[in-house]
Amino acid sequence: MSARAGILLGGLGVLAFSFSLPANKLAVAGIDSYSITAWRAALAGLLALGYLLMVRPTIPSGRNLGALLCSGFGVVIGFPLFSSLALETIDASAGAVVLGLLPALTATFASLLAGERLPWKFWLATGAGALVLVAYLLSTSPSGFSGFTLEWGHLWMVLATVSAGFGYAVGGAQARQIGGAQSVSWALVLLLPVSIPVSIVLGTSGTYEFTGSVIAGMVYVTVISQFLGFFAWYGGLARGGIARVGQIQQIQPLMTIVWSSLLLGERPDPWIYAVGVTLGLLVWVAQRARFRTAVASAPTQEANGLVDDIDTLPRLQAVLPLRH
Repeated sequence: MSARAGILLGGLGVLAFSFSLPANKLAVAGIDSYSITAWRAALAGLLALGYLLMVRPTIPSGRNLGALLCSGFGVVIGFPLFSSLALETIDASAGAVVLGLLPALTATFASLLAGERLPWKFWLATGAGALVLVAYLLSTSPSGFSGFTLEWGHLWMVLATVSAGFGYAVGGAQARQIGGAQSVSWALVLLLPVSIPVSIVLGTSGTYEFTGSVIAGMVYVTVISQFLGFFAWYGGLARGGIARVGQIQQIQPLMTIVWSSLLLGERPDPWIYAVGVTLGLLVWVAQRARFRTAVASAPTQEANGLVDDIDTLPRLQAVLPLRH
């Protein structure tokens, strides 16, 4: 039951994040990458501060605060900055394919940092997905990565993916103890002393073009991608396992490609759809693997001292190893 709740919440998070790259593409049309990163961190941080003041949770320990700060560097600074830089030179659909490497990186960090033991079938499917993506990227240029724009655009996207994988693993581990909503909220609030001053400096010194689409993209990446989407995503990672739930994010590229086509009018290479379908099949294979590692349960309402709608789904106490 806990694992299924984790998959459900993770799926909601993937749906929310699948719009992120198209929305970011809209935002970079009028706002530079550094301003997008600072503004979305500051504005989402203020929303998170309001949430924490409303629920009045117990302040995490110093060790937990350090881990939350590290996760913030991954998902609040690293991913937004690098992905925005990438989208200045590549299409959102191309960036989505690179982002398909994220489940493999998330699983790697979950194994190294969160102590998750994963079956060989899972690693085989995840590695196959990574190989499919690398093959596709190499095929997009006749001479490999020799083209300057292609090389740097995809490099930024790879760095964004590494940052997100690290942040997910650390933030998901913290969500097991304090809940998904608190995990992302504390990460955002801890970065406010940096994000607010930087936002003010960039806002007073830059030149921007605030069209309707630019504003809409900025609102989405701030409210959904940087804040509310993590309520479901971290809640899913905490219940279903960081690596296992993170694996379903391999279907996100196909979803992003569809949204990019509908919202941005992009016409991706036809092979990109075959890549997306292949990744979806590999996700199915990975989810069929027999996981023997117990997943730490998310905290109860009493432990947190708060009522959190997303974090009140049924959960099981992980006493014995679970077999799925």
